[in-house]
Amino acid sequence: MRLIYRLPTLLLPVVICLVMLTGGLPPAQAERVYLDITAQDVRKVVVAVPRFLNASSPEEEAGQGKSMAGILASGLEFHGFIQVLDPDRYSGRNDADWKALGVDYVIMGRYETDDSGLLVEGRLLDVAEDKMITGRRYRGTVKQQDDMVLRLCDAIIEVFTGESGISRSRIAYVSDATGKKEVYISDVMGLHNRQITRHKHLVVSPRFSPDGNYLAYSSYHSGNQNLYLTDLRQDKITQAISRRKGMNLAPAWSPDGKTMVLTLSKDGSPDLYLIDRQGNVKKRLTSRAGINVSPSWSPDGKYIAFVSDRSGSPQIYLMEMKSGKVKRMTYEGQENTEPKWSPKEDLLAYTSLKDGHYHIFTMDPHNSSLSRQVTSGWGEFESPTWSPDGKQIGFSRRRNGRQQICSVRKDGRNMQVLFDIKGNQSYPQWVASSK
Repeated sequence: MRLIYRLPTLLLPVVICLVMLTGGLPPAQAERVYLDITAQDVRKVVVAVPRFLNASSPEEEAGQGKSMAGILASGLEFHGFIQVLDPDRYSGRNDADWKALGVDYVIMGRYETDDSGLLVEGRLLDVAEDKMITGRRYRGTVKQQDDMVLRLCDAIIEVFTGESGISRSRIAYVSDATGKKEVYISDVMGLHNRQITRHKHLVVSPRFSPDGNYLAYSSYHSGNQNLYLTDLRQDKITQAISRRKGMNLAPAWSPDGKTMVLTLSKDGSPDLYLIDRQGNVKKRLTSRAGINVSPSWSPDGKYIAFVSDRSGSPQIYLMEMKSGKVKRMTYEGQENTEPKWSPKEDLLAYTSLKDGHYHIFTMDPHNSSLSRQVTSGWGEFESPTWSPDGKQIGFSRRRNGRQQICSVRKDGRNMQVLFDIKGNQSYPQWVASSK
């Protein structure tokens, strides 16, 4: 698939001011980049990222500029189709012979600190054409330095693909770093981690609201598996929205964020229920047909995929929300669990137990015969979650008794560990960045 894009217009972040730079080129002269990033044999785009220059002291060998370049390079490479040239090959300078080094594009960065805060600027240069493709300028506080650099990264990814990058996206996960399993949130680059729960007890199944402002999760700290909702825009307001006896587990938010589907066992059998944000039951979706768990909404809100053992083993089923009709989707493998719907609506990711090991698979949600194993190698791969752009799948990988959050492109390429941090991490949930 060949991607043709036009330069994006103005982004409008809430706090950070952005200005688009044209360098004197009319938009029509600098509007398109042609890349084929989906072909199996395509080579990666080679990009150089020299250290950012201090606009006030261009000759200064500033560690801050080197740090900015490093963050930008990591963000670009994270997307899987860019190879950043090792800066040691040109000593981090911005005046190297880029053609001789085999570079396709160069990103020239600069920054300036004054009484109003920090200004970060980046320009994307086409080496072959010897011209600037686009530029961005961001102004914010010094504490927002990393965020501004990653905003630049995502804007450059949009130049190449027509869709904004995801280096500022976030992942919620469960970690036992404190000795108890609590929920944390990190930007996908692992630069900033934030502990969300402090129940000092087992917490499972964090789920972001569609707008990313709220997080639902189940905790056992009161003696029952209750469902809680916390407002991520502050650190104090957490609300128990379902304290029914038994299971209150793994809510799936509707695309409009007004309702959730979760598993309740208040009547004995673990079944799926539709509830509102206050925890009121709107509708019972399954009724005593085995154990029913792990719902996932389709982005258009017309279906949910879920897991049931009504056939004798855990398998994935599809329910049409309007009619309530259910059909079985998976037949291969000893177990098929944890379905997650792609934001592009074209695929379901799920965990399958085959030949004694767990791996991540994808399938067409309306044609289950079109399935594909995504993960490979040794270890146990579980709990898939889609990146906001639908191009990568995050998951937990267990090796030698340790669990880590990893990601892989949906075609199985470019597997990478996201967080090399203390403790074990599980139950990842990916969401787009805040504005």
